[in-house]
Amino acid sequence: MTTIEQSSLMNKVLVLDGMWNKSLAVVRSLGKKGFNITAGEKTRFATALFSRYCNKRFIYPSPTEKQEEFLECLEHELAIGNYDMVFPMEFLTQILITNNANRPILDKHTRIPFADANLAANVNDKAFIMQYALKKGFNVPKTYFVNDKEHMTQIADTIKYPVLIKPRISSGSRGIINVRDKNELASAYQKVHDAYPFPIIQECIPIGGDTYGVGLLLNFKSEVRASFVYKRIREYPVTGGPSTLRESVLRNDIREIAESLLTSLRWTGIAHAEFKIDPRDGRPKLLEVNPRFWGSLQLAVEAGMDFPYLLYRMAMDGDIDSVREYRPGVKCRWLIPGDIMHFIKNPDRFKMKPGFFNFGIKDDIISRTDPMPTIGRITSALTFLFDKEMRGLLKR
Repeated sequence: MTTIEQSSLMNKVLVLDGMWNKSLAVVRSLGKKGFNITAGEKTRFATALFSRYCNKRFIYPSPTEKQEEFLECLEHELAIGNYDMVFPMEFLTQILITNNANRPILDKHTRIPFADANLAANVNDKAFIMQYALKKGFNVPKTYFVNDKEHMTQIADTIKYPVLIKPRISSGSRGIINVRDKNELASAYQKVHDAYPFPIIQECIPIGGDTYGVGLLLNFKSEVRASFVYKRIREYPVTGGPSTLRESVLRNDIREIAESLLTSLRWTGIAHAEFKIDPRDGRPKLLEVNPRFWGSLQLAVEAGMDFPYLLYRMAMDGDIDSVREYRPGVKCRWLIPGDIMHFIKNPDRFKMKPGFFNFGIKDDIISRTDPMPTIGRITSALTFLFDKEMRGLLKR
């Protein structure tokens, strides 16, 4: 038996939420190291399930619509699968697995090196994380927390416009409304409130400052073991949303802020923080913290910061040495459909740098050595057309 075959038998993981780019990044990262990988999703038309590194496909009930059935199915798969570790790649899946009711049951079968569900839920709440950051002295955009309609009237007379109304709990740009003046505020706030109760109101940081993401891994003692900074270059929607092109950079100032914040939260496992440079004072302002894997994970792997493998090793060994170095200047994009949509909607599409037709840039999905996920992404469009839940997820 070869070394790779032995490794495949010894290193076995289950990757959930196989629809997403980040899930494919985990499958490829560990698959290239000889891991035996099962990738799961509620549909067979999921990007990661088409990868050459996916040894088994696990189709399960919807974690959002059929939670009890999903958990029963997951427990059975873990009980018979002899998995070293499970990777929940979406926030809801992660919360289901790590809450106080389910974690003790699933812990019997595998390792789950992720933060407590209650802490993760708090961190995912933009009102909580903004209030927490303010209390701890971190720089954030001017933020208003609305308690009732009377409070809203008081705020409307004092804030400077334009402002953003942001859902406390959402992802991407879902539910965010830009308000230009006082006359729009009440109706816009009510519209967001109807779908996402008591959103926050936050100043718009002026144009002119770059946006940065920081990916982090903290051990079981809340000590930072890896961190990685990248700059957003393009996104969709063009006015603000998930990144479609990014570049690894060295920004120790931003890195240190993110590390300090997550350490103070007593965090464990993977997290992601986002910052925007305020051109008025040159300082990075915290926008949000995502208590999960982030969408542009493939960029970190391409730059030499292999978070999936580092997390796996931490889960298996209890801890790992700190990893501090990665390659700056590495670019990676999400072409299908993200950067295509950016190109269509950007009025300066032919002035973009790097240009849209620079196909030498690494991609989240497209790969010569693993081509089938590209087909998987295209065919998954059928799922979005006929499945209301998946259409909702696509908006993220």
